Amino acid sequence: MKGKIGLVVGLGAGYVLGTRAGRERYEQIKKQWLKVWHLDPVQAQVSKVQDFAKAQAAAVPQALWNAGVKVVKAATSNGTPGQRVDSTIATGKAAAEDVKTVVAETVEAAEKKTAAKTAAPKSTGKSAGAQGAARDGD
Repeated sequence: MKGKIGLVVGLGAGYVLGTRAGRERYEQIKKQWLKVWHLDPVQAQVSKVQDFAKAQAAAVPQALWNAGVKVVKAATSNGTPGQRVDSTIATGKAAAEDVKTVVAETVEAAEKKTAAKTAAPKSTGKSAGAQGAARDGD
């Protein structure tokens, strides 16, 4: 219910602000956004994100597929109906853990890659002591 109320409030606020600003202001904002979007540093980061997403995109669906295959095999295995149900439940739980592991590894890889990019200090030509003194003086 809260989500629906928030959506309605957000849409209402957007409509009011949009109509007050008018089409001309919208075009100005869009023009500035496109200038920023097409900057080389922004596009370099966009392509890095796209490359990473392409590399990681296959991991989770493959794990889901493998889990589904295992569950189906367990459900259609030999044995009494009770044994098949028990086997299917156990296989489903194990498959869910496998998928959970793959998702966690994918998220961890993304976080490491992001941390490595943001942790790299930018060279400003100042020594570490000068940078610290400049920060302390700000």
